[in-house]
Amino acid sequence: MPRKTKTETKAPPDPQAKCPLCPRLVAYREANERAEPTWFNGAAPSFGDPNARLLIVGLAPGRSGANRTGRPFTGDYAGDLLYGTLKKLKLSEGEFRADPNDGLKLKDAMITNAVRCAPPENKPTPAEIATCRPFLTSRTEALSKLRAIMALGSIAHESVLRAHGLKPTAAKFAHGVEFELPSGVWLVSSYHCSRYNTQTRRLTTEMFETVMTRAKELAFA
Repeated sequence: MPRKTKTETKAPPDPQAKCPLCPRLVAYREANERAEPTWFNGAAPSFGDPNARLLIVGLAPGRSGANRTGRPFTGDYAGDLLYGTLKKLKLSEGEFRADPNDGLKLKDAMITNAVRCAPPENKPTPAEIATCRPFLTSRTEALSKLRAIMALGSIAHESVLRAHGLKPTAAKFAHGVEFELPSGVWLVSSYHCSRYNTQTRRLTTEMFETVMTRAKELAFA
């Protein structure tokens, strides 16, 4: 008889808050918890509409952003442009106040990260990105109405490709690049809406709004 192999357990769309998979990130999380015991200090869950047609994928939680608040892009500078653009495009309801209790809701959109735990110096290692990728795969598969993914930055762009079984060479990262994934979902990428990119004018508000507008168009095509 053929030898039976153990069935692999599929990752959930979001890891447990105290995910144990990456030792370096666990150590950093525990250090932050000792320093700031009232913070969230965990793997930040996705935020948004479970019937989302558009998924926005960032890099990783910031130490004083989602690591503090427990909601992606909440509590740091990058969230101002991201949530402001979502409101302008009518993909959210309510007012964004950088507080997870502000009552903000997303419509037809969801936000997640390629890496769910805050990394030291905002720089996850390739191994950490790969370890967290199954959660991104499951997150995209769980959105039955998903039609477009907007990746913020090159790491998110590459993570989306790899989550769909593709190599990074399948679609080179560039601001505004569009690529149809094997699932039929469109990938649209942008420079990350970080403080550095916006202050240096590498990414302007108009540039960001243009890419998200295009992602929305593809999501509702």
